[in-house]
Amino acid sequence: MRTAAPARHRLTRALVRAPILVYRCGLGWIFGRRLVLLTHVGRTTGRPRRVVLEVVGRGPVAGSYVVASGYGRRAQWFRNVVAHPEVTYQVGRRRRDGWAYPLPSDESGRLLAEYAVRRPRTAAALMRMLDRNLDGSSAAYQRLGADAEQGVPLVLLSPTPRPST
Repeated sequence: MRTAAPARHRLTRALVRAPILVYRCGLGWIFGRRLVLLTHVGRTTGRPRRVVLEVVGRGPVAGSYVVASGYGRRAQWFRNVVAHPEVTYQVGRRRRDGWAYPLPSDESGRLLAEYAVRRPRTAAALMRMLDRNLDGSSAAYQRLGADAEQGVPLVLLSPTPRPST
């Protein structure tokens, strides 16, 4: 399964990063609860980094959200939150300090399939943008989310620490 490369050209990168500027100007409310501004710490630099991500669903705790790593486990933000799970995230006007937890593969698959059922056109558009060729079935999204190697892992952003199991 082929995956798209992260934006490298100046114009593409500027377009992808434009929502960060919208949030920084105090206009994040424009996106409603569809996008989240995630501020995380660089795993090697220790400097704050920002990325805007699509909200795939709500988490089990009030104020928690699930986001997808379209570029898989190789995405820089994903690698950073695995190394340093303490994050700040903003949805609309609401900003929270919290933690980022990669979800288990089976849960990622289930939640990605549920997202595709709720928002089929958005999910299909995102998959096309990422060069993912899916047939649009719930099972295809389930397989993609559950694929630990080449899939789309999901991350829970939560204002509370994850209970130890």
